[in-house]
Amino acid sequence: MSGLQGLAQENIWFDKSRYDEAERCFYEARNGVPQTSQERDSSAILQDIAKARQNIQQSLAGSQNASKSEDQSELLSRFKSLELDNKNLHKVVDDLRATLSKLESRMATLEKGQSPASKSVTVTKAAPVQTPKVEKHNGADDDDDIDLFGSDEEDEEAERIKAERVKEYSQRKAKKPALIAKSSILLDVKPWDDETDMSKLEECVRSIQMDGLLWGASKLVPVGYGIKKLQINCVVEDDKVGTDILEEEITKYEDYVQSVDIAAFNKI
Repeated sequence: MSGLQGLAQENIWFDKSRYDEAERCFYEARNGVPQTSQERDSSAILQDIAKARQNIQQSLAGSQNASKSEDQSELLSRFKSLELDNKNLHKVVDDLRATLSKLESRMATLEKGQSPASKSVTVTKAAPVQTPKVEKHNGADDDDDIDLFGSDEEDEEAERIKAERVKEYSQRKAKKPALIAKSSILLDVKPWDDETDMSKLEECVRSIQMDGLLWGASKLVPVGYGIKKLQINCVVEDDKVGTDILEEEITKYEDYVQSVDIAAFNKI
């Protein structure tokens, strides 16, 4: 391959004019044409290019050979591993065949041993079943022994036990304390004006006493224009004290109380 053909195979040419000049000098040197210093330099460049191209080709050939050798070694290793696996599989199959043949021989011997035993079983006669002897008694005696309706004493005993259990249950239920429903009520008691004596108003409210009523904490809450309302808490039993009764009893003190409102009502 000439230098021109090698350059023609390159994808990219840089400074084509210099390569053309170097090629011209190369051919002139081969034909005996004297060269100038510049031409010698160009011929040296051309020789360097040829050497570089040769080195590249050698390196590419070496890498290809190395890759081929690596591929071959990998294929050989895989082939050896496949051969080893194949030998192991053959060994396992042989073992299974031997085990199967042993099982077949054992089954054959068992079948031969059981065949005479089954024949003897079929020949032997079953032992006669002995029927239990039934003793015969007089009919009158049987009627006396059987009690179809039971005795009156057993019925009385069962009724007595049942009555005792009911009595015990009722006593336990009576001793158990009944659940009392209670409620917590917050009342707003409003006076007529800012001149109302709030301490006297609270004293009047707390003077109300009923079965199932328990007064709690209280405080004065400002309403506006210097007027304060009494906010008082109480606990009542729902079956004994209602909110209507409370309102009626508190509003009886009409000299101090203008109105009563329920601010909060909660079940306990």
